[in-house]
Amino acid sequence: MLDRRARFSTRVRRNLARALSETRQDLAYRPRLPRRDPVRRAAGLRRAVPLITVLLVSVLSADVLILTGMDEAAGSDTAAVQIGRRPGHGYVAAAERGDASGRGGARPTAAPAAVAPLTRLIRPHLFVVADHPLPPDVVDRVRHQKGVASAEVTDAADVLVDGKRVQTMGVDPSTFRAYTPSITAASDALWRNIADGDMAVSFELGHDGGVKLGSTVDGGGRKLRIGAYATVGMGSIAAVVSHRTALALGVPQGNALVVSAPDVDSGKLRSALLSILPKGSQVATINPVVVAPKGRTAWPASAFMAPQQLQTALQAAVSKLGRPYVWGAEGPDSFDCSGLVQWAYGQAGVRMPRVAAQQWAAGPQIPLSQAQPGDLLFWRNDPTNPGYISHVAIYWGNGKMLHAPHTGDVVRIADVYTKNLAGVVRVSPAVAARVR
Repeated sequence: MLDRRARFSTRVRRNLARALSETRQDLAYRPRLPRRDPVRRAAGLRRAVPLITVLLVSVLSADVLILTGMDEAAGSDTAAVQIGRRPGHGYVAAAERGDASGRGGARPTAAPAAVAPLTRLIRPHLFVVADHPLPPDVVDRVRHQKGVASAEVTDAADVLVDGKRVQTMGVDPSTFRAYTPSITAASDALWRNIADGDMAVSFELGHDGGVKLGSTVDGGGRKLRIGAYATVGMGSIAAVVSHRTALALGVPQGNALVVSAPDVDSGKLRSALLSILPKGSQVATINPVVVAPKGRTAWPASAFMAPQQLQTALQAAVSKLGRPYVWGAEGPDSFDCSGLVQWAYGQAGVRMPRVAAQQWAAGPQIPLSQAQPGDLLFWRNDPTNPGYISHVAIYWGNGKMLHAPHTGDVVRIADVYTKNLAGVVRVSPAVAARVR
């Protein structure tokens, strides 16, 4: 079942740079609340929002990234936006919402919050997270670092949303919108809802996590309305609220920065930022600008999983057939798509990152025609962010795959489908271990 791994063909080597460049959608951070919250909160909030320190590491080390130019399809770093010609966002709840106290209840007569219009798109490159609010002088020094075009102050922490631990950002809707994917950025209604106190959740959390658009959920002791589905393209961040709502949830204020630096090597800038940030701060890449490594142009068979490792991972995965899909579940009794991959490969001693967008960076991309059992298949199924990796499956062989599909389904073997297929990745344990 498991064929001997050969060296890549010339064609695959030529495609390597393009494949790895697409990891720019990956983000490597897991923001957490610090142990000492600077915001005074009620006892209920202290129980509901976990007090966990920030854990943040880089996506890939520079020696496995290859420089490729940004194509026009990706958009410029500060592109002009023709608002009138954009189709807008199709996943925004109607304007009726709960009152400002967060207790729920309609207020159809309330005027919508004012949100500044979108005038440009800004491509984010790095994300900074600290244990506590970043001092103004530190933020100013970051903004004046060579190559930094802009830096947006945000809040970041885990928040319990209907019992699910959701990584959440608090933002200024008028300014942060420019850093998001174009469809999301262009939706005035979406950002007005957030400004009025709603929470926007990722399409995956909504569709597969059962968080319904327009519904009212429990968020850290407050009633929050789900005002939109919007995947912001920043790794595991699954929810966005306004600064005001984040404060009410007990999220540290101003403990994070989204940095745009299109004309400087991201690895070098990351080192420079760490030297001026408070101790314990972390910096991760979102869309890294990297320098091409010298040396290796082909991948030897030893760079990939050994036959015994592949056999172990596949046997582990197939042993979970029939187990239910649960958003955010990592096993052993229930799984989401990337949770199944992480668990199964972990049984073979391979340290895989947690989310599908990060697993996309776990090795080089190969053509579907060359897929072998144990390779990973990826899809871009998110209508709110069509460029984002949103689903992963394990190639089983003979046109079959093993995966955890979606809410209401179970782990199963199915035919491979090619609609929205992003590509196939051959897992390299050494590369996978560097992805966070």
